Amino acid sequence: MQPILVTGGAGFIGGEFVRQWIAEEHSAVVNLDSLTYAGNLESLRAVATNPRHIFVQGDIGDSDLVARLLASHRPRAIVNFAAESHVDRSIDGPAAFVETNVMGTFRLLEEARRHWKNLQDFEQKEFRFLHISTDEVYGSLGTTGKFTETTPYAPNSPYSASKASSDHFVRAYHHTYGLQTLTTNCSNNYGPYQFPEKLIPVMILNCLEGKPLPVYGDGAQVRDWLYVGDHCRAIRAVLARGRLGEVYNIGGDSEKRNLEVVQAICKAVDTLRPGLPHAPCTSLITYVTDRPGHDRRYAIDFSKIESELGWRPSLSFDEAISRTVAWYLDNASWIEDIASGGYRRHRLGLADAATAVR
Repeated sequence: MQPILVTGGAGFIGGEFVRQWIAEEHSAVVNLDSLTYAGNLESLRAVATNPRHIFVQGDIGDSDLVARLLASHRPRAIVNFAAESHVDRSIDGPAAFVETNVMGTFRLLEEARRHWKNLQDFEQKEFRFLHISTDEVYGSLGTTGKFTETTPYAPNSPYSASKASSDHFVRAYHHTYGLQTLTTNCSNNYGPYQFPEKLIPVMILNCLEGKPLPVYGDGAQVRDWLYVGDHCRAIRAVLARGRLGEVYNIGGDSEKRNLEVVQAICKAVDTLRPGLPHAPCTSLITYVTDRPGHDRRYAIDFSKIESELGWRPSLSFDEAISRTVAWYLDNASWIEDIASGGYRRHRLGLADAATAVR
């Protein structure tokens, strides 16, 4: 079988997708990643020597490189995870988000379109361009309702605005050129190998170190939490059976207030690592000034992917958060590698960084 091209496959979600694909599928993966601060080859150690995993360091905005990869490997699909994804970073420096999420996606689409047009007829029919996006493009919800695939876009941060723009380009390339695209919009992901700037790994590590657990505002912001393994299985279902040109929302069926998430992490750490001198970890919770433009609530209606493709989350939040905490407790060397050398914590430091929800 022809390989697939995965972009951003050394990141958190992309890395899970690559490991899952190599373990459970038969074709090869060409993995293109620029190895920014959040890209980590250590997360791909399990597949590093597998002949079906071909890693290439490079940027999706490098049109010449992408063109060469498409010509030499002739992938049957492109799965685009590559993105700048941290809201706080987008507030501090939006230019990088425009460059990667908007211009990078545009250049990748251009090369995909050229490659697709030059394929033979049967190859054209099989080709897919799957774009991974976020529920943040829909803006903020009130106390009721959920995002559907037809919810109007209303991004509220530079990050979500850049992802909204890339989503629109993907849609336009399908409707204008006929490129066989698919788009997924997911809720908040968590699980092993997540870079320690996001809420859950920040809280786990701070619990272990006895540092403050900073919670934005009143901690009542609501997010729908999606375990990364379930997310990647949903992406594989969309790639295999999704209708061309369609959008599929992927959610975890686990709406939680940020404070509830932090409390669940504290409980898991207290259980799995008894005897910490600062226990219970809930004593470390500290409320900090809210983020500018902080969306109050997200929630995903995933009934479309469930009814059409038969996917739904396999793990409850309680099961998955316990697995996640246990993984971080068991993988201190991975964390230490990030905290030193080429990896560093968020510029404010984990003890001072406010909780990040994406």
